[in-house]
Amino acid sequence: MAMWIFTKALYAGEPLPLFNGGEMRRDFTYIDDIVTGVVSCLDGPPADDGSTKAGGGIAPHALYNIGNNRSEDLMRVVELLEQATGRKALISPQPMQAGDVKNTFADISAIEADHGFQPTTTIDDGVPRFVDWYREYHGV
Repeated sequence: MAMWIFTKALYAGEPLPLFNGGEMRRDFTYIDDIVTGVVSCLDGPPADDGSTKAGGGIAPHALYNIGNNRSEDLMRVVELLEQATGRKALISPQPMQAGDVKNTFADISAIEADHGFQPTTTIDDGVPRFVDWYREYHGV
């Protein structure tokens, strides 16, 4: 949601709320990569082997973390958004939120092993593509 919130704020001339003063790293995943991961799971459902799964159930299922597997510096993302929108971000530094962490990334080892999933969209490609879509969708 940060990409949407930040892009909307840039076009509205509003400040971007950056928690921990923007000193954060996040795993941003482009929607096409998420769709590819979901479809790969649908195309290769888990076998009904009768074994007990995580959580105690025996019905065939698998849990996967679908993400980009790369942690990106939040300020780098802001720079890419500035470039793509042609607008300078107004920054509103916020304190770290209770329960938040400075660094996140998706562990995709399970879906990679079971389905060969690898995201293909880099942040450098994904941000401008998102902004282009946002601009077209909102008529900006």
